[in-house]
Order: sequence, then structure tokens, then C-alpha cells
Amino acid sequence: MTMKVYADPITVNCRKVLAGLDLMGAPFELAHVDYFKGQQKEPAYTAINPNAALPALVDGDLVLWESNAILQYAADKIGSERTYPRDLAQRADINRWLLWEAASWFPSCYVFLVENCVKPLLGGAPDAAVLDAQLAQFHKLAGILDARLADRAYVTGDTATIADIALAAPMHLHGWQRLPLADHRHLTRWLTEQIEPMPCWEKTWVGEGFTLQRPALAA
Repeated sequence: MTMKVYADPITVNCRKVLAGLDLMGAPFELAHVDYFKGQQKEPAYTAINPNAALPALVDGDLVLWESNAILQYAADKIGSERTYPRDLAQRADINRWLLWEAASWFPSCYVFLVENCVKPLLGGAPDAAVLDAQLAQFHKLAGILDARLADRAYVTGDTATIADIALAAPMHLHGWQRLPLADHRHLTRWLTEQIEPMPCWEKTWVGEGFTLQRPALAA
């Protein structure tokens, strides 16, 4: 049975799952749930995920939410040891970064997404006080990730794993988000030179305005 993923490809955690599944080569069926129309709050979807949050996965009798758990499950299901090794120490390292992303990195990056992207799109304006209040936390966390990437191509070694996809996802609109990355050169190198050229990242491209349509090339 093919896994069914309920998602809106424009969101951070949905892009994470879609890019991660593509990276590992996991077959799945996409069921589109329109985030901006609030379809994730409708009874048909909350019966699947009572959190009214995206994404969710259904695989037979299994109903699973939390994007990182979906990636872990899918990698194990298809046996993708390249993206989620079974070696105990390697797996613990990946799991550590997945937990850190969900608990710390995503919330910090999300402040910039809301203030600089979502609010203006809905007719509002960024709150400078909110952004200023988040700067110290962002630089602390970005510094941790920058140091980790100082001597390696990817977060856990020489190949991309689901940890890389999870950590990149909250930054996926970094230019529009106005993430303050200038002081974090290893992190910037990893994002722009390692992650963004990856086929799975290209396939799940999201642009300014939360569009999935790439701008037409100039004649």
C-alpha cells in the first residue's frame, strides 16, 4: 500500500516531508490540504490529525503526524539507510538534530517567517520589536549549527540525511524571511551550496509569496 501524505507544499513542515521522501526515494500519494483556506481545520482533516496541523501520513491502519516522525517512519519502511542509518550512534546523532529542530530551530526561524512574510502578505507589517527580541536566540542557535558545519559537508557527515532536510526546511525562504545569516558562513555555505542544488529541494521549490510557480525567464 502506498503511503498517503496530507500536505500543502508551501508550508515549512510539508516541504520538509515532501523533500525528504523524494531524497530517500519513498513512493507516496499527495492529498492536497489548502493551508491558507484553513482546510486543515475542517472535520475531515482533524479526524486524521486532531492538532489541525500539516502534514499527516496515512499508511494502512497507521495514522501519523509530526513531520520528523513521518520522515523516520518512511525511511525505516523502505530501508533507506543512506538517509537514516541504522547504526546506533549515527541514528542517535540524527535524532538529536531532529528533536533540536522541532524544539528550538523551527520556532526561532518561524518568527522571521511570520513577521517578514506572512504578515505583509496579509496586509500587515513586521513587528520590529518581535524581530529584535528574537535576534539573540537566532544567533545562538545558528552559531551552534554553523560550528557543526565547519568541518563537514552535511550535518552528520559526508552525505545528506533526513537531519539536513529537517534543519533546512525552516530556512526555505531565507531571503524573503530576512534571516540574519551573514555572520554564519558555514551554515550559509551548507544551505546555498549543499542543500539548495539538491534535486529533492529543486522539486519542492517554494517562492516569495508562497508560490509554487517559478518566475518566467526573461527573453
